[in-house]
Parts: sequence; structure tokens; C-alpha cells
Amino acid sequence: MMVLACLSSGNSRADNKNGEKVKVACIGDSITYGFGIEDREHCSYPAQLQKRLGDGYQVANFGKSNMGLLFNGPLPYVKEPEYQAALDFKPDIAVIHLGVNDVDFRSWPCHRDEFIPNYLELIGNLRRANPACRILVARLTPIGAQNRRFETGSRDWLAEIQHAVEIVAKVADVQLVDFREPIYQYPALMPDQLHPSAEGYGILAKTVYEGITGDFGGLQMAPVYSSDMVLQHGQKWSVRGIADAGEKIRLSLKVTGKVGGAKIRQDRIVLSSGALLATGKGGDQEGQAVAGQDGRWAVELEPLRAGEVYRMTVVSKDRSYVYENVAAGEVWLCSGQSNMQFRLNEACTAAEDIPLAENALLRLYDMKPCSGVLEAEWSEETLDRVNHNLYFAPARWKACHSGNAAWFSAVGYYFGKMLQENLEIPVGLICNAIGGTTTESWVDRGSLEFHFPGILMDWWENEYVYDFIRNQARKNCQKAGTLCQRHPYQPYYSYDAGIRPIRDFAIRGVIWYQGESNVKNYLTHEKLFHLLVEGWRRDFSNPKMPFYFVQLSGMDRPAWPWFRDSQRRLAEEMEYVGMAVSSDYGDSLDVHPKNKRPIGQRLARLALNKTYGLEKVVPCGPMFSGVCFEKGQAYVSFQYGEGMKSSDGKAISGFEVAGEDEIFYPAHAEVVAQKERSGVATDMNISRQMRVWSEKVERPVLVRYAWQPFTRANLVNGEGLPASTFSSCRQGENEL
Repeated sequence: MMVLACLSSGNSRADNKNGEKVKVACIGDSITYGFGIEDREHCSYPAQLQKRLGDGYQVANFGKSNMGLLFNGPLPYVKEPEYQAALDFKPDIAVIHLGVNDVDFRSWPCHRDEFIPNYLELIGNLRRANPACRILVARLTPIGAQNRRFETGSRDWLAEIQHAVEIVAKVADVQLVDFREPIYQYPALMPDQLHPSAEGYGILAKTVYEGITGDFGGLQMAPVYSSDMVLQHGQKWSVRGIADAGEKIRLSLKVTGKVGGAKIRQDRIVLSSGALLATGKGGDQEGQAVAGQDGRWAVELEPLRAGEVYRMTVVSKDRSYVYENVAAGEVWLCSGQSNMQFRLNEACTAAEDIPLAENALLRLYDMKPCSGVLEAEWSEETLDRVNHNLYFAPARWKACHSGNAAWFSAVGYYFGKMLQENLEIPVGLICNAIGGTTTESWVDRGSLEFHFPGILMDWWENEYVYDFIRNQARKNCQKAGTLCQRHPYQPYYSYDAGIRPIRDFAIRGVIWYQGESNVKNYLTHEKLFHLLVEGWRRDFSNPKMPFYFVQLSGMDRPAWPWFRDSQRRLAEEMEYVGMAVSSDYGDSLDVHPKNKRPIGQRLARLALNKTYGLEKVVPCGPMFSGVCFEKGQAYVSFQYGEGMKSSDGKAISGFEVAGEDEIFYPAHAEVVAQKERSGVATDMNISRQMRVWSEKVERPVLVRYAWQPFTRANLVNGEGLPASTFSSCRQGENEL
């Protein structure tokens, strides 16, 4: 069990020149007091802080439950004996956590303008008690969405108070410590959504210890950095990490060789199509940084040159990391649920493709789940790992070969292989897909709290969530004994476990295969998908980051046509987003179609055309762009429709039309060249328009295509790429 509370002790770093113990006053509300736990005297955060700091310090707990900072609020801390006792203590160091209880309709709405002056006066009083007092003010611990006033004030007022605390720290020139972020990602450690567990208090104690001593455990790098990795070329980037406060960090990149066959002229790659791809000027680089009070550091570097191979060294005064065979190239994230997780050795083309997988220019970082989810009752150890966001086993970068490719994502492998062969530079793939995961599980907590809080409420009974998803999670969590247990299917869990650890690593873009677990409510999915893409772009500091996804395939489940059409419209309306159609390779009985090669290649087509500018690569099949109705017939226009035909040489099938009654009937369809409209001859591209009609519908007003759950619709373009499911219009089409 990875329990932090009540166990840790540390070396003394006391620096009182008189040889006396350094006095530390912990001032605050119930979070400081230690409300909600057994053995508060030993497991509150001040008690655990004492153990960490050691005998050179005297830590005193001046917390009192239900107290607020505002002097004119209903329960002001400054009027309590604990506050006067803190002043009489004359602390050398004071740690203040106040403001959570000012999230109250009697306090913040009425007295918000008094918060900063009141806080500054409290700090001034501490300084008068001891002019040498070092003061740390804390960003507030989070409030969970289960709080009954979450949407009616708590969420928004807490955010405003957090901002006010940051202003106080700046104006008073005192140290800011963060009580929010270290515990925000571990909701299981806040059982009542407001007060930490004993282990949660241990995290706060560790946070204060680090803030006081500057001891963050020395130089640390994220696990995603390893030898054989691929670093994104062609854009400014930074390497980030943790070190002791004030520690100097030196980073060097030394060129040790070159790989790949791309033609590079100055700072551009000349692709075989003639397209130019920006890259760096190349050569060795060095940089340095100093870790801040929060232990964080970042070294900013110039764009790398594709194809160069480096030795990367990161050094502090007493620790170093050396990474060999580091290549500059293109880095993509492969994420989603089981169809992205689906391994190459499970694909129907595995026998012929795995032996050909040797490719040192294709590098894989495979984040494998520590335990499966299907029909399994997890052990207590697994449940504990999940609660600590350790669902993925440790991984490291490896050059692609038949052994590791076989266990890598099939869709990801085929995507990366086609990309690497066309770009002729190194390509790195990170895969962190988890079977069965919901879209909301990959969205960060803050986005959901502010834009979709309803999906966070009482997850085990939440109507937004597919029954199968919740029931499967119950099977896995039978030994948990608490509703606080986390699961990869729950909102923001996969984000915390799978995205948070890599979000400082530069990537070019994302390929995504998910939706089966959200298919029953496409309107909910539309909202979540926007939050997902926008959130990841924010995290990876790239508002134009490409996001290419797979449309659900054909399967005999009634809701799938509606969901596929919703996905089509998302791809159409969102910038730098593209969709690969997979319905022609669906399986009526199996949610995991086995022919993944064309799906990965279709994602690669989107990237090659839209991200890398290879205009001769057709990105997708015919995409519905509009329809007009004349004389009982529908004239349907398409993008990417050059050379439209049937995939099997038979008549084009899959179209339907409806009249005013909105009852659809199967329709005939043929490619047309031109048509007279209102007496004006209009030249219609023979490959981009279809004429659709039915004897059963005299005056059609609607047209749709491939609307069967498992469809045998057969329209393709000249490249053999299939058309997407679409409906010309429907109720709610423009509602997002």
C-alpha cells in the first residue's frame, strides 16, 4: 500500500541562529485542524509536518474548524482564541490556509472586497508579533462537485478566492504554497469532497515541508524521458522537471549522428511531393535553469533538426540523467479505448506484417495498463494503484521491432509506419489507450467542473453514463468498500493517469479511437469531445494541435448511425480535426474489427495531407457537403469525391430519401455530370455529385446515407476510400 500519512519523518533543516527550535505556526480552518480523521493529534498535517521537519522545529497547530478569513464574515478566525495564541507563539514561520469557509452566501458575496485587505492585516499582525517571521500562504484545497452548493456558488467563489490568495502573496511578498494541485488529482483522498483523509493530510504536510526546506528530493525527470526517445523537431520546446529550490540545472544536447533519408535544405525538409516541412537549424545545444520555490524548472531550447541523433544530459550538483540515441522527429499520441489498444498481433494481417516491423526510425512508448477491466475483481493492491493514478505500468522508449510491435496498438503502428515511410524521418508514438474508457475519463477535472458538472455527480448512479460501464466498474471494485474508489472509466481518471504525466512532453498531434462507451448519447459526447480536444491543446500548449479520430465502424447496435453522423459533424465544424471512416471494415457482431491496417493508414492520410501538406495524398473518402432538391430528386455534393463509384462494381447502395413525413425509403443513386438549373447551365464535377431518388417519395426533403447500424453502403472515391454516414439535416443538428 502506498500510504503517505503518519509514516514519514525527515532530517532537521532548522536554521535558528540562537540554537533554539524554529517555531512553525499552522494557522487555518478545519483543514489545518485535521477534521474528519482518527488520531488527529498524530495525523493532521501539522503533526505530520513535525515528523518530517524533525527535532530542530516546533510545529504548533492553531487550526479551528468552520472558520473563515473575512473579519466581517459569520465566523472570522481572527476573533478566536486560536488566532491570539498564534500571535503569542511569535512564530519564526507561519503557514496560513484560510478562505475555504468564506465560500458562503453570507460571506463572499457580501464581503469579497474586504478579503485582500483583511488577509494583509492578518499577515501584518504576525509580522508585528515577530518581525522576522517567514510567512507562507496556501492556495486552498479543492471542493468536490458533490458539494450541495457547488454550482450555485462554491465552485466559482472558490476560484475567485484562489485568485485573491495569489494576489495577497504577491502584494505581501510572501511565499505561496499550493494546497490545491497536489491533492486535486486524488479525489479518493478527500472522502467527504472537502476534508482530506490521513494520507491526504500527509500530502499537505509534504507540500509545506518542501516549501519550508526547499527539499523536493533532488533532480527528477518525468518517466517519458528515456534513451531511444523521439523529441519533436521543428518547434521551440522546453524540458521540464523538479529539483530542490534554488538548484541549478544544466542541460546539453550533443549531436552523435544522423538517421533518415529526408532531404534537408537549411531549416526545411523537402518531401518527395515537393512540400516543405519546417525543421530546426541543427547542431549542439546547451541551456540552464534554476528551480523555483515550488521546485519546478524549465530549460527552453531552439527547434531541433529532424534526423539528428543526440546524447541528452541533464545535470544538477549531485545527480545526472544521460539519455542516449535520442532522435529528432515527429511525435504523435495514440489514445482512446479498446480499438486503439487492440494489438498488432490480434490483427488479421499480423502474420504478414509483424515480421516486417523492424524499423529503427519508428520508436514506441507503450503505456500498458497494470490490470484489465473485463470480468475481473481487482486486488486491493490494484485498487490502491488506481487511487494513486498508477494504472499504467512503467514504460520506456524502444526502437520498433517485431517483438514490441506485436504488442503495440495496431492502429498506432500502421499510422506510424505510413508516416515514417512518407516523411523519411524518425517518428515516435506514445500509446496510452485503455479498453472501455469513456470520453469524460480523458477530460481534465477543471473542464468538467466548469462546463459539465452534472457528469461528476454520484457517478455510480449517473444517468449520463452507460449502464454497462458502471456495472463493469462495480465488478472491478468489489473489494474497495467505498464509493471514493476510483476507476479508469470515471470522469477525468484516464486524464490524471495517462495525460498528466506526459503533458509537458512536446508532441505534434493526436490520433484517437474512442466512442463506443459514449455511443448511446451523442449529444453528451459532442459536448465532451469539444472539452477533450480544447483541454489537450491547452495542456500541450498548441491551440492548433492536429486531432484525427476514427469514426465508429459498422455494428449491429441501433444508436451507431446517429453517433457516426455526429462524429462527422464534429470533424466538419472543429478546426484542425479530421475523421477516418471505418464502417466498411465493421463487424456486425464484434465491437473490435480485426482489419486495422486500412484504419491506421487512413489516419496517416489525414496527417500527411492536412498536417504535412502532401496535397497529392487524398485525406479521406467522399464527405457530404450539401444537397438541393429539384423535381423529385436530390442532388448531393461531396468533398473529396473525385472518381466516385461503388466499391464492389455493383449499383451504388446505402442512400435513402424522405418526404415531409420524414419516413425514409431506400433510394437509387448515380453519379451525375451536369444539370440545368433555372435555365442556367451549371457544370457539375462528374466525381463530386450524386443524383438520388425513390419512386416511393414524390417530393424528397431529406437524404441520408449508410444509416444502418451495420452498413453495407458502398460509395467510395477514386482512391477506394469510403464515404461517411450522413444525414442532410435532422432535429438538433446545429445544437452543440
